[in-house]
Parts: sequence; structure tokens; C-alpha cells
Amino acid sequence: MQVTVQRISPVALELQVVVPANLVKAEVDKAYASLGKTARIKGFRPGKAPRDVLSRMFGTQVAGDVANVIVNDALPKALSEKSLTPVNKPSIEATREINPKEPFSFKARFEVQPDIGDVKFEGFELFRPRFEVDVQAVDVELENLRQRNAALKAPEPARPSQKGDVLSIDFTLSVDGKEIKDSGGQGVQIELGSGQALAELDAALIGKNVGDKAEAEHTFAAGHPREDFRNKQGHFFVTVTDVKERVPPAVDDEFAKDIGFDTLVALRADIHTKLEKVSKERAEVVVAEQIIQKLNDLNPCEVPPSLVEQQGRMMEQEIFANARRMGQRISKDQAANLHKAIVIDAERKVRAGLLMAAIAKSHEFRVTDEDLEKGLGELAVETGKNVAKLRAEYREKGKREMLIGMILEDKILDFIEAKATIVEGEPPAPTGTPKSEGEAPMNDEKKAEAPTGEANENDQVTPNEEKKEGVA
Repeated sequence: MQVTVQRISPVALELQVVVPANLVKAEVDKAYASLGKTARIKGFRPGKAPRDVLSRMFGTQVAGDVANVIVNDALPKALSEKSLTPVNKPSIEATREINPKEPFSFKARFEVQPDIGDVKFEGFELFRPRFEVDVQAVDVELENLRQRNAALKAPEPARPSQKGDVLSIDFTLSVDGKEIKDSGGQGVQIELGSGQALAELDAALIGKNVGDKAEAEHTFAAGHPREDFRNKQGHFFVTVTDVKERVPPAVDDEFAKDIGFDTLVALRADIHTKLEKVSKERAEVVVAEQIIQKLNDLNPCEVPPSLVEQQGRMMEQEIFANARRMGQRISKDQAANLHKAIVIDAERKVRAGLLMAAIAKSHEFRVTDEDLEKGLGELAVETGKNVAKLRAEYREKGKREMLIGMILEDKILDFIEAKATIVEGEPPAPTGTPKSEGEAPMNDEKKAEAPTGEANENDQVTPNEEKKEGVA
């Protein structure tokens, strides 16, 4: 087998592989032998059809199957011979057809990590912002906790529904005048003004009493999950069966005991401790972002497009998931601007990851069993899961590698930070490429802040539209 390597770019290679004729003939003979045992051909007993008959009837299929077998066998050997590790699935192109009397050749194009020499990472000037936790911050969090523990009670005296109320409704849905039997519901709960329901339905239910009926119309989006709803007019017929308001508890020792604390003072102290932890984590995120930017600025190198695409897809999914959780909508224009910003940020993060991997290799960083146990313990605190359960879960190869990567990244960030000059205070405004209008910040601290916009419903990408329209 002959293997030649051609570099297309710093991160793209092409292998030319030539497989000798004797190996091609062996695979062709094997394929026809196997086919002859199973082929059913009129006029011949099973397994007795001559090869020339099989060739006329199945020649194209056999050639394709043999080419796949040869490529699947030869490519890993060629990569191993040249000590190459693709970062994406190679693209295969046959440069010669299968002929048992001739060599078979193919090209494989794929991406690889760039060759990285010495990485500049020492002596950075980094700014660590101060996030103060004051009494007001504790009060805000305590009020949020109070609202989350509010009881649902019928308003006294009875009154029409208003924003914040939780309504129980029965409803049916007609699309283009035809009732959709599987899209109605009974006893469905909706919190008005929370984004749980379509805007038209939410508006129609304001000011209603128990027993009142309401109607709302909505034009379903072109991208609706149900094909029979797309671009069509929906008509909701609703009956309000219950109206309840949220009644939050008094903030006192009894409230603290209900959620697991002896006194209100103990609850406030716990909130303060958790807010301090969050503040420190936010500060470290800002420091890490500066390190990533400086690594990029001082160590320019090309990065594999497939890794950028993969990273960008993960970031985009996370942003849309956060938008869904917060009941927010992202317009098409905002989605387009987000995509542009994500591509830029994904490339930056991928480059920094490759540079940190080079630092880890040159300085022989290792993730020990103790590091893994510590990481699992931290995950247990964050997720509320049992450590033993997480330990079993992270035995799976992909998850274990992900955890090792996270721990290794933290080690390298700490290593770079230890060699930097740390200035307490806000970092200066970033320079370089300005963000486009409507672009959302990409750092971890801001990921949930997806823009909402005021675009028309039909011009919007609605992350939770399926959930909304499936209920109301």
C-alpha cells in the first residue's frame, strides 16, 4: 500500500492511498464467493450461478461494496502509518474504479490540529472585578425565594384575572375552521404574563372570571413542528374554570423553618454565602475570558473549521435553551446576529483550547484520580446528585473525557493566572472587532440574556413554540 500526504492548509490534509491489485482481487473474489452462496438467480440452483452471470447482474453493487471494505481497512492503516489523527470524519473520493486486475486508489481529505510551537502565556495583566454582596442583594434573593414558595389561593374578594394569576382552563383548537381533536385540553394551568401561553391567548384571558369564555386567534409559524399547522390560522375557544393568585408567605422564622433553616438569620446568612460564591465564580469567569482573549491575541494560528462548527453549535443550543427557560423569543434578525457572534466566539474558544492543550503537553499536566474525585464532588454539589451515582455515570468514556477536559482546563487557567499580574477592579473596555447590532454577549456570565425583541410573531424564531402551541 502506497500512502502520500499533501497539506492543503495548516489544518487540512489529503491522503492519496493506492492499494495493490492483488489485495483488490482478493476482496473481489471474497465478495463474489459470499454473494454466490446467497444469490437467487432464475435457472440456477442456489450457489451454482457462474461468476460471469453474477458480475453482469451485481457488478456495480459488488464494486461499491468492495470499495467500502478496502477504504475502511486501508484508511486506518494509512493514518497510523503517517501518525495522523483527524479531528473530523474524512471525506473519501475514489480516484480509480474497482478492477481486480488493477490497483485501487482513493483520496481522503480531513482536518487536523495545527502544529503549535511555544505558546506565549506568561506575564499577562489580568483584571479581577469586585462583585459586592450587600444587604439589598440578599433582600432581592430572599424575595425571589418568597415568591417561589407562594401559595395559590382564590382571590378574596373574587375579582377578574390579572397578570401573575394562575388560571385553569379548558380549551379546543380549530385550524382553518376544522377542530383539531388532539390539540385541546382540560384543566390546563397557565400563569398570565409568564410567557407560558401564546401572546394572543394570554391577552384574551386577562380580566376574566371563573366560568367566562374567551377566544383568541393565532397564525402558526412556518416552522411549526406540526406540518398541518404551518402558516395557518388557529382559533382557540377557552373556558376559564379556576382563577388563583399567588400569596407569598411572610418573611419570618416560620418561613425559614419551612425551607430547612432554624431561623431567618440563618437563612439570610446562607443566602449571603451562596451569593458570595456566585460572585467569586463570576469574577473568575471574567478573568478566564481575559486569558482566552490574550492567548488568541499573542498566539495566532489557524483552527479546524469542523471544531469551530461543533463548538458554535453547542453554544447556540445553550443560548436557545436558556431563552426557552426564560420564556423569551429570539427574532430571525437577532438569531442571525447571534450566529455571527457565536462563530467568532467559537473560533476564539477553540483556538484557546488548542493552545492550552499545547501548554498541558509541554508542561506535562496530568489529571489524577484525586482530581477526578474532587471534580465529581463539585458536580454533586452543583447538581444535587449523589457522588456514587455520578461516579457510575461518568465511567462512560465520552462523559469521563469531558470531565477530564474540564479539570485540565481549570488547571491550566490557574497555572496561567498564577504567572500573571492581577489587578483588582474592572477590566478596560475590549478593543478589536466591534460587536454587531443586536449581538448578545457570549461570556458565561451573560449566556442566559438572550434578546427578546418586538418583532412580529411570523418573523420570529420561537424556541418554546412547540410547547406553547401544544398546550395553548
